Amino acid sequence: MSQQSTASKPSLQGVRIKARKGAVKAHAKHEPAIFRDQLYKHLETVPEGDFESFSTKLVQAGSTLEFLKYADALFEILLVGGLIQPGGSYVDDNAPVSPFTIFNAKEPAEVDDLKKYIEVLNKLIRRYKYLQKPLEESALPGLLQYIHRWSAAQKDKLALATGLLISQGLANASCLQSLTKDHLVKDYVSVTVVTLIFRAYLVDQSMDHLAGTLKRGGVKDLLAFFPPNKRSSKELEDHFKKEGLPAVAEWWAKKQYAVVKEGIVKDLQELCEREEAPEQILVAIKARQEEAPIPESELVQCIWQGLMASVDWSARPDQIENLALREVGRYTPIIQPFCNGAKTEVALINVVQVYCYEDTRIIKAFPQILKVLYNKDCISDQAIIYWHQKGSKPQGRQHFLKSTEQLVKFLQEQEDDSDEED
Repeated sequence: MSQQSTASKPSLQGVRIKARKGAVKAHAKHEPAIFRDQLYKHLETVPEGDFESFSTKLVQAGSTLEFLKYADALFEILLVGGLIQPGGSYVDDNAPVSPFTIFNAKEPAEVDDLKKYIEVLNKLIRRYKYLQKPLEESALPGLLQYIHRWSAAQKDKLALATGLLISQGLANASCLQSLTKDHLVKDYVSVTVVTLIFRAYLVDQSMDHLAGTLKRGGVKDLLAFFPPNKRSSKELEDHFKKEGLPAVAEWWAKKQYAVVKEGIVKDLQELCEREEAPEQILVAIKARQEEAPIPESELVQCIWQGLMASVDWSARPDQIENLALREVGRYTPIIQPFCNGAKTEVALINVVQVYCYEDTRIIKAFPQILKVLYNKDCISDQAIIYWHQKGSKPQGRQHFLKSTEQLVKFLQEQEDDSDEED
């Protein structure tokens, strides 16, 4: 018994002792700081303003440092100059500002100057493509939600840099959703930042390009960036015009027109299908106009589309043309009150032209439809002549110009006769 008690106890060989969870967490907290310090060693030897060397050093650092694991930390360092802790303040460990950060750009912030910094990021992301996803999905949204914490100059730099990143395809516009948070919206911070982002974007890209980018990023409503009591189309349009970005204001107006126009077309179709009286339909259109006015040249096109959408075109082929003329004649009391001026009248002719081009069953009825509209005072002889000379749409132009030659000739002769009488 005594021999057994004095024998050494068996031990497990080759078994890794698992650290306590608390110890692992405590160590993990310091890992981004270690990563930062290691990254600084690569960057601190580069002279200020030597962007090519910064690019080279960052690419080299990626071969030894865990960029993917510390992607958020990497972009915090490169964009705002240091590690950010929850709440948006810098990690308080007396670390210096990163040797390379967009916050080192000159003041006041300029797009051309910031492009040099973005080109460094561009080269880095081209080399390590896996960095793009964390940049647009976590790093940028995370930084933008704290943008109110930085100075005005720093806000401008980050906003312009974000615009350049998005315009160059290095980030998705979905990151802008972070700017719709209440604490940013209420004090015009979001509007100011978004304006700068758009300004940087539009330096090299068109408004159509920006519109597509916003759509792909799920940014549907720019009013969400405005304070709740300022969320009106007029406020938005006035703001961007004042900021020297009329293209944004015009795009937004057209976008709103499209929504309104869809509503008008749908309402008209439903009213006609219910066989409401023309007077009731006119009241509905005017109410829509008061609620969300659009130019009459746009409105008259919506009216035509809505009215025609309600027509049952299931007649025999040899009866389609007569049906078209009958329906147009029936609806002229609804169209005529809104045909005020040559521009609106030409717009009406053009929408009829395109409609007949797209529905070939009534393409031959086009001249007769114009006659009906002319006889019912929806369009004037001057509008028809102008349309024929230089106002027509490209869709089926040659066919429609040829088919209306006799009508135009007749109207011109009528005009000449009236001039002689005068």
